[in-house]
Amino acid sequence: MKAKPPVGETLTKNLEVLPSTTAAFFASDEGEQYASVLGTPFLIAEMERVCAQVLQPFLASGQVSVGAHIDIRHIASTAVGANYSITAKLVENRWGLFTFEVVARDNAGEIGKGKIVRAIADLEEIEQRGKLALTS
Repeated sequence: MKAKPPVGETLTKNLEVLPSTTAAFFASDEGEQYASVLGTPFLIAEMERVCAQVLQPFLASGQVSVGAHIDIRHIASTAVGANYSITAKLVENRWGLFTFEVVARDNAGEIGKGKIVRAIADLEEIEQRGKLALTS
């Protein structure tokens, strides 16, 4: 790391629910049906991205942040075309783990919240470890 990000570092990102980010997007089997609202996997992915963006300016060359733990509740639906925001706040830096409180909101209120923990890793090491699954 170039420097340690300060506790309290916060970032908010504004997004829009697209047809490709809905629960319905996952339906692939005959008769399978889900709601055309923001899908939980997409909400969590965007929350992870915002946390990663908080850490990005503090990474040394060849480093990335990786997910270590997620505890998220998706508590309300958001329709296609609606705007929503995600705010990530760094609340703890302990033992090389960076803990964030995350909150997602749309115009009607809170839609998701929880904690995400990320760690800093060497990109090449992460990718090499990932390739082990190809040879095992």
